[in-house]
Amino acid sequence: MKVGANGWVSGMRRLASPNCDFRPSGTTIDLLVIHNISLPPGEFGGQAIAQLFTNTLDTDAHPYFAQLKGVRVSAHFLIQRTGEITQFVPCNKRAWHAGVSMWHGRTACNDFSIGVELEGTDFLPFSDQQYAGLIRLTRVLKRAYPIREIAGHSDIAPGRKTDPGHEFDWPRYLARE
Repeated sequence: MKVGANGWVSGMRRLASPNCDFRPSGTTIDLLVIHNISLPPGEFGGQAIAQLFTNTLDTDAHPYFAQLKGVRVSAHFLIQRTGEITQFVPCNKRAWHAGVSMWHGRTACNDFSIGVELEGTDFLPFSDQQYAGLIRLTRVLKRAYPIREIAGHSDIAPGRKTDPGHEFDWPRYLARE
């Protein structure tokens, strides 16, 4: 895997999301943000996350989806339970993953971060395949960008977000990234 000049990583599935825009001119990408997501909550393996990120989710297909009507979000990457990685937004563009956020006094973390979603919940362990994929992806991104710090969504939006949750094994991940 390698990040191309266009911001797409080679060797993985691409599914372009319209939920992105340009980063502010001169912005350095130096933060990696780890999230978790499952749709419906606690259910894995379907297409709902990809549909949410591409604005094609049928909000009538499940009662939980009704609250997502009109929501426009994305992340740069999704790592499924199987370890398969899908890229939705080129790294050189701003994905809409962080929302209202702050990291070390800097607001609007979407401007200077790359967002990685893990298919999961705050309450279940992540798979070995996900850790392997996340570690591999992190190494690729750190070779391409001056990423100095890695944070959870809960770290950049405390009180508003809880992911990646208590089940995310930070020591396991950070020892190998």
